[in-house]
Amino acid sequence: MPIVETKERLVIVGIAASTTNEAECKGDGEIPKLWQRFFQEQVSEKTPAKVDQALYGLYTDYEADVNGRYTTLIGHAVDQHAEMPEGFVKKEVPAAKYLVFTSQEGPITEVVPKLWQQIWNYFEQSDEKRTYTGDFERYDERCMNPEQAVVEVYVAIA
Repeated sequence: MPIVETKERLVIVGIAASTTNEAECKGDGEIPKLWQRFFQEQVSEKTPAKVDQALYGLYTDYEADVNGRYTTLIGHAVDQHAEMPEGFVKKEVPAAKYLVFTSQEGPITEVVPKLWQQIWNYFEQSDEKRTYTGDFERYDERCMNPEQAVVEVYVAIA
């Protein structure tokens, strides 16, 4: 079961792409390529004024709902006044109430898609309403070993 948590506004800086859940589920998505780029281009090392060491996988600018196009951004939460490196994208996530879902421990490439499937199933059967104002995966020290990772997903709710 998820827990409810209220978070203040976040400013996340990193690299971004536009995609759909349909494309991602077919294996033709942008997210794996974006993660590859993130590490190849050493985005983490180039990010100034990080508020913590966690990585964020942000889902924002939703066209509609789970079926529409959205922007995904991989990066770090930063101080709101941080200078943005060239080629980076900055997104503000409004203060919100979230349902926080936590994965089981396991290979990161397996636990994250499995957790999203559980989240979609949860909302199909729940009275909770998503706001689509910005949802994010948070990768902290529990993800240091990608074969034994635990990931949290924050889903904004009304």
